[in-house]
Amino acid sequence: MMLSMHDTYYLYILEHFSPQSDAQGYDPKRSRVNDDTMADFIRGTVTGDVTEVPGIGPAAAKKLADGEGDEKVTNTYQLIGKFLMLKGPDDADNKVESMEHCEKFWYWLQDKGISAHRSAIVKAVACKVNGLFPGVYDPDLYDDDDE
Repeated sequence: MMLSMHDTYYLYILEHFSPQSDAQGYDPKRSRVNDDTMADFIRGTVTGDVTEVPGIGPAAAKKLADGEGDEKVTNTYQLIGKFLMLKGPDDADNKVESMEHCEKFWYWLQDKGISAHRSAIVKAVACKVNGLFPGVYDPDLYDDDDE
């Protein structure tokens, strides 16, 4: 039996966002990237070199380049494109909002074998894209009242 895109998405959500899952996932507070480095990337020009993204070094770049077709990411533009692809699918009953979007990208990076700096990568790409498409990322959703 062939699963529809909606069914595949639903299974993905169940697997990654179920109450039984551990406390992993995107948390901008886990980003250990220097604030100046992050700001330089967000304000700077995209060159295409995937290692310009804070948190991506040569090992992560190699892991991102592994794969076939749309799963192979060899430059910053493709990484941003993958981030934007994960913004959906939207339907009448569900619209992918900022927190779910970041979670999906974080888990996609994990599935690609990225084991370090995932939250930094998500934050960098989300903030960069938010400059182009305001509202895609809302950092205020992650503020704690305890601070």
